[in-house]
Amino acid sequence: MEFSIDHKTAALAEKASRFLHEEVIPAEAEHAAEIRAAISQDGGNPWARTNTVKRLSARARELGLWNLFLPGEDGAGLTQVQYATLAEISGWSPNLMPVAMNCAAPDSGNMEMLRDFAGPDEKSRWLEPLLSGDIRSAFCMTEPEVASSDARNIQASITRDGDEYVVNGRKWFSSGAMNPEAEIFIVMGKSDPDAEPHRQQSMILVPRDAPGVRVLRPLSVFGYLDHDHGGHAEVEFENVRVPAANMLKGEGEGFAIAQARLGPGRIHHCMRLLGMAERALDLAGRRAWDRVAFGKPLAKHGTVREFIANARITVESLRLLTLKTAWLMDTVGNREAHTEIQAIKIAVPREVQSIIDEAIQLFGGAGLTQDTPLAELFAAARGLRLADGPDAAHLASLGRSELRKYEPGRAQQ
Repeated sequence: MEFSIDHKTAALAEKASRFLHEEVIPAEAEHAAEIRAAISQDGGNPWARTNTVKRLSARARELGLWNLFLPGEDGAGLTQVQYATLAEISGWSPNLMPVAMNCAAPDSGNMEMLRDFAGPDEKSRWLEPLLSGDIRSAFCMTEPEVASSDARNIQASITRDGDEYVVNGRKWFSSGAMNPEAEIFIVMGKSDPDAEPHRQQSMILVPRDAPGVRVLRPLSVFGYLDHDHGGHAEVEFENVRVPAANMLKGEGEGFAIAQARLGPGRIHHCMRLLGMAERALDLAGRRAWDRVAFGKPLAKHGTVREFIANARITVESLRLLTLKTAWLMDTVGNREAHTEIQAIKIAVPREVQSIIDEAIQLFGGAGLTQDTPLAELFAAARGLRLADGPDAAHLASLGRSELRKYEPGRAQQ
């Protein structure tokens, strides 16, 4: 395994780091003020792109920091290992930098699905404006009435009727759906209830303005709106008709598409989480020298030193496991990296949440307020222990596959 940073990545990382510290972080307060103003205004929409995001997006394109997540000619042509460094940098400002670089969920995963599974007309209509940042999108998979950690439970229906499909069902935590610029929803539903369990589901493209699509309400995460990912919404689909060509790949391919989407999505979340941990440690380190308690700086208290030391060990360990996973995805593919993808999806959000929690403790009451980004970072890390599959589901699957190696009667490797 080779994790050294090549010249291309180093040049992009230098640009990204300078962009982060000189332009993005200084703009966070302005961006937050624009969101508050939208909330307080009648008819304001706090999920619409702020002027700050638009300005930083233009700047990111100018710097060549655009669609970095996407390999191939549509993106920057980076491997997962190369992108890891840049995604971690963006994680220092997870609510502003990824969206400024057109690398934020759910658009990033949706663009990958459209590129890989949509027809040429659908790519022209939806993928191209997403790549250009002219529109945004939503991903509608989770449902309020079933345990959606098992995607086989999905109950929304997708029924063929001549040259159209009819979509019915209710979704929630539909990422991106609150943004008024989210013009296309990718919806997972059941197209054949009698098929083999992993072949019952399909994914289909549903325009936001199709008759029967209703965005019912926003869902906050620990009170936060998740503005820059387009929010989370409860959405109803009632007899929504879309052309048959809007089906991604084909009937019964929904479960496989979901797995193809969620692998890169999971590792990209973990990459950004490492940046969130580094931001928390940066804040904690500065606080430790600035604040005096019991006659000496916090940095000279043993408990604080232990926290910083343990946090550094944890971050370095998590980074190595994430890079190993990225290397495997690059060299042998997502399927062969499945164990490592599950491992980082369990470990990284959980441990980063703990690091941020300790940083909040170091700040005392200030860590709970809007005066630092720590509270929102904590909420984001906690949410990512559920997004793209909860800890319990990944732990059960990983434990099952590990124990299978030792099952009586199986040949030992």
